[in-house]
Amino acid sequence: MNRKIILLGAVFGLTAIIFGAFGAHALKSLLNENQLISFETGVRYQMYHALFLLCIASTSLVTEKAKKAIFYLVLFGILFFSGSIYLLATNGLTSIDFKFFGPITPVGGLLLIGAWAVLFLNILKQKG
Repeated sequence: MNRKIILLGAVFGLTAIIFGAFGAHALKSLLNENQLISFETGVRYQMYHALFLLCIASTSLVTEKAKKAIFYLVLFGILFFSGSIYLLATNGLTSIDFKFFGPITPVGGLLLIGAWAVLFLNILKQKG
């Protein structure tokens, strides 16, 4: 499981840097200030959770069951949260209307909160 968690963290970190550079350079002249801020929020949360995954994989304080739950919560949380933000922020650049993704953003946020809650509860249950 640790290998999968590290791989996902690496993919999220790698793509966060790519999306951040893309937003800062290619999208700067195409999006308004609010859209850029939203896009950057997606990048920031993706990078935070890439680092979170690397920490989870590197610790023995978290059970394998909790690591698996955290893995899936972060995977779908970032896809829903950051993914929907990327689509919504760049909505005007394509002929596809991504506004129907709006309700998915808070679901992704709840999944990310859930990952942190799993970590908290897992550590809290341990003796010592």
